[in-house]
Amino acid sequence: MSMQPEPSTTWAGPPTGVRPRWGVALVFGIILVVLGTFAIISSFVATLAVVMTFAVLLLLGSGAQLGQAVLGRGAGHFFLHLLVAVLYFIVGVLMIEHPLGAAAFFTLMLAVMFLVGGILRIVVALAERFHGWGWVLLNGVITLALGVMIWRGWPETSLWVIGLFVGIDLLFNGWSLIMLALALRGLPRPTA
Repeated sequence: MSMQPEPSTTWAGPPTGVRPRWGVALVFGIILVVLGTFAIISSFVATLAVVMTFAVLLLLGSGAQLGQAVLGRGAGHFFLHLLVAVLYFIVGVLMIEHPLGAAAFFTLMLAVMFLVGGILRIVVALAERFHGWGWVLLNGVITLALGVMIWRGWPETSLWVIGLFVGIDLLFNGWSLIMLALALRGLPRPTA
């Protein structure tokens, strides 16, 4: 006989103080929708922004690895951290100097990821036939089709694909936050 309490099947409502913050979620949702729309409209600019952001992150990571190599020299991993720092630095600088080449590389990797991911989803859905397998099959077909479209248009697609996908992600995240905010706004006010 278990001594653990039975889990409650009723929802007690949101945590205290969540409802008053619905406006913050609404504002952030609107900001994300605006940024996502801009990224979709200006997908080339958004693609370059993503590549440059990643390059800066690599340069910052290089500094962190270098710091770890110098400060943790007694731990015995000096050369490993130093090697990673140099690699991050070189890749970051190359990405800044050749952002279109970096975008082309990332777009090709994205196409390969979609191709492989789509094929795997299709195979698993057809082989396993689990509950909801049809949705996984549809997801696999769409993912495979996206991979083929990106790959067939490569390298021209590298000018806009990353920015477009980031824009779509921002747009959907923004709308999700807006819907969450409106749902929180509709909740009853907490009682004292």
